Amino acid sequence: MERTATSPAPPAPAGAPLLDGVPRQRGTALPAPPPPEARPRPWRLLPTPTGTPFTFAYATVLAVTSVIATHAGPELVHALYQDSSTDVAHLVRTPVLVLLASALWIAGGILSPYALAFVLVLTALERRIGGARAACVFLAGHVLATLATEVPVGLAVLAGHLPTTSLHRLDYGISFGVAASVGALAGLLRPWLGWPLLALTGGLLLKDLWAFQDPMTNWGHVIALSIGMSTWSFLRRWAAAPRKGRGELRDRPRRTRTRPRR
Repeated sequence: MERTATSPAPPAPAGAPLLDGVPRQRGTALPAPPPPEARPRPWRLLPTPTGTPFTFAYATVLAVTSVIATHAGPELVHALYQDSSTDVAHLVRTPVLVLLASALWIAGGILSPYALAFVLVLTALERRIGGARAACVFLAGHVLATLATEVPVGLAVLAGHLPTTSLHRLDYGISFGVAASVGALAGLLRPWLGWPLLALTGGLLLKDLWAFQDPMTNWGHVIALSIGMSTWSFLRRWAAAPRKGRGELRDRPRRTRTRPRR
């Protein structure tokens, strides 16, 4: 019997009707899978040892000092607060020690609004820019706002406008660092969430300043919030750099090696 060669059938033109019962035909593209639904993950609002080590460790230290302040005797607690105070007298003698020690206490205890704000804000900030940078933002607000409020007091005492007792004013807590962290975080959130957070926080701080009950501390909160806002350009570059780098590597076309014809 003579064999006859048969040529392969030409591919179906674009737009041609598909054959029934064939799962996939040449030239047809599979539909894209639906995007996964974004599920809320409320546990990410709280610090974890692996996800946010800086916030977790710092919160643990603050919890321990709050327990000490609650159960220790009043004389011991007052002595600890006094030795950790960032007043002018201590800043002149041991500035680094008191600046660090004053950030180990929460004014009002573990149940104060600053404790809750610390946990939520620092956790969100560290998840976006990392622990080292979140610590820098917190310390910048704590240190710079403290100096901005205490240095004028020392100058006023030297000029004779304030009594010498102002050099020993009790000043401690994490509120300046928290205010700076709120200001920094507002620039990293989506506008519909960042601007209301900034407006609410700024309104509360200006309300306390208007009451004029503790003007130096209230001015320190406003200054710390402004310090956090001044870091927006740096933090946005830091937060976008890892994602941008991965995207550039993923979108870069692959190089194909061609062999010369022989």
